[in-house]
Amino acid sequence: MSEGGIVSLEKRVLTGDTGAVARAITLIESTRADHRKDAELLIERLLPRSGQAVRIGISGAPGVGKSTFIQAFGLHQIETGRRVAVLAVDPSSRLSGGSLLADKTRMTELARDERAFIRPSPAGDTLGGVARRTREAMIVCEAAGFDVIMVETVGVGQSETAVADMVDMFLLLLAPGGGDELQGLKKGIVELADLIVVNKADGGLAEDAIRVAADYRSALELIRPKSAAWKPRVLSCSALNGDGIADIWQAVLAYREALEDELGDKRAGQASSWMWHDIRDGLSHAFETDSEIGSMTTEIENRVRQGSLTPQAGARKLLDRFLHGAMANDSGSARDEAEGFGSQTPPKKRSKSAVGS
Repeated sequence: MSEGGIVSLEKRVLTGDTGAVARAITLIESTRADHRKDAELLIERLLPRSGQAVRIGISGAPGVGKSTFIQAFGLHQIETGRRVAVLAVDPSSRLSGGSLLADKTRMTELARDERAFIRPSPAGDTLGGVARRTREAMIVCEAAGFDVIMVETVGVGQSETAVADMVDMFLLLLAPGGGDELQGLKKGIVELADLIVVNKADGGLAEDAIRVAADYRSALELIRPKSAAWKPRVLSCSALNGDGIADIWQAVLAYREALEDELGDKRAGQASSWMWHDIRDGLSHAFETDSEIGSMTTEIENRVRQGSLTPQAGARKLLDRFLHGAMANDSGSARDEAEGFGSQTPPKKRSKSAVGS
């Protein structure tokens, strides 16, 4: 895309054009090198216009009614004059790499409203329950003028809490009747929650929901709050009939008011954290695509699998080769020989262009 094309896309995003927002997020999610450069330029231009929205992360185990809750909560925002963006992350198959991307079909009423934007994205192989470029997608939505941004994550678990490091408030959604009523404590996710909501407080589950909410209030007494300014709350609601939804929004507002002096520092820390996240991703990609490393990986991995080389020693050899090239190979020749690599032909020294790329 030419610079003029990026400027044109930026202008359309700033007008709130949802088609342009969708196109910008598609560009951001692309893994093509040229698209990544275009995406970085676009985000750089949009960044000064972002940061005004309320950012809410929503997580919960399958079956708690996340999509139903998000639709009810989103419609409440629209009724009070706000625009809502939902970044819904669908799980990807470990076998095929495909994902369901069915969130729009589960939020039909919200999806039809022109004041709402729903973007389902595949989680891919990204840990943390969020898509690889969710943070950048949030910047696009904020620049487009959305007042509330909800990030719906994949499932719930210790490896799926990265959303808490990119939002203002982390909301944990639970459902009564799940057997182990304090299942969230086992997963360690309750410690991250700023607000716990017990959904499905209707019909025959209404009393159970009240009891579960009381259990979690008692459990939270044993957990030190993340901030002295806010003690996590536990509420119940019925997303199906809308009961309790307004109270949840009031809790969000109370949270933002309580942390008014801390949110700026929190977001700054989150930005720094995600910079290092991208550095790790970039190093991992460079390592996996390095041609010299590829020639060693199979042999070393086979030796690790056979038990003739420890995983630590195998990792060290590959990292040494990657980080230091021929110099590391020379300095480690004695160790190589002792561990059975003395007969290997030393690799050719990298050219400057190869290192620079």
